[in-house]
Amino acid sequence: MNKERYTHLIKQKAQELGFMYCGISKAEFLEEEAPRLERWLNQNMHGQMRYMENHFDKRLDPRLLVEGAKSVVSLMLNYFPEETQPEEDTYKISKYAYGTDYHFVIKDKLKELLSYINEEIGEVGGRCFVDSAPVLDKAWGRKSGLGWVGKNSNLITPQVGSFYFLAELIIDLELEYDGPIKDYCGSCTRCLDACPTNAIVEPYVVDGSKCISYFTIELKDQLPQEMNGKFGNWIFGCDVCQDVCPWNRFSKPHNEPAFAQHPHLKDMKASDWQELTQEVFSQLFKKSAVKRTGYKGLLRNIHFVQENADEE
Repeated sequence: MNKERYTHLIKQKAQELGFMYCGISKAEFLEEEAPRLERWLNQNMHGQMRYMENHFDKRLDPRLLVEGAKSVVSLMLNYFPEETQPEEDTYKISKYAYGTDYHFVIKDKLKELLSYINEEIGEVGGRCFVDSAPVLDKAWGRKSGLGWVGKNSNLITPQVGSFYFLAELIIDLELEYDGPIKDYCGSCTRCLDACPTNAIVEPYVVDGSKCISYFTIELKDQLPQEMNGKFGNWIFGCDVCQDVCPWNRFSKPHNEPAFAQHPHLKDMKASDWQELTQEVFSQLFKKSAVKRTGYKGLLRNIHFVQENADEE
């Protein structure tokens, strides 16, 4: 009875905190993921993201991250914006980076959820994870029934699509567990056909080192010449494989004030981006995920896209 009650309390509180869905799975070794992750790393599909090679065992077993872990609570937070950037005469940043950096927003919500668990249920040991530790978010999301991993390697939920963040609470409390849902990608290949750099090398396999998000955020070197003309007008991240996914017709605007687009962002023309100063960058992206690429990195991306546009 307690398991049922605790599970209900946690899911109810997650909803109150603004999470879209909450699914729970048993904290155990991710058997299916192990060979897949190993193959992906061996084929060097992580490029310069060397951190992906670290903590291989911890990525696959949450009990190595939290002593006595029993449950992985997976949570989804919507970031689909009410208004997107214009298509013409501007440069584009990924929708997830329009507002405040999600790490801050979600971490606060997770801490609140964990302290609520401790107040209502008793002393429960656990840790909060937001994309900053060796946790395979999508694998846990799939396992707990939040969605299925699509051909573009994003987690997709039938009712809402895929424009959401994933986060976890790993706790030493036994709960009722959810199960995975069916894969509804069917014969659709829209994401594979639309990827500008052919980063989706086969259904369900993305070569991270060929992805526009990788080039514009993770890569610290010069952008490779063979990518000339392939970025479109993307200068931070890329949403192409999500924008073309039929399931994203169900995306609904978020109601998280922190994710609201900076008022100046939607008015920025290509010329404004080209003349971007350090001061304006710091002002526009004060608490934004765009800070990850840095002012110089963003300028590099803008010039790369601009030069290619000039040559066309």
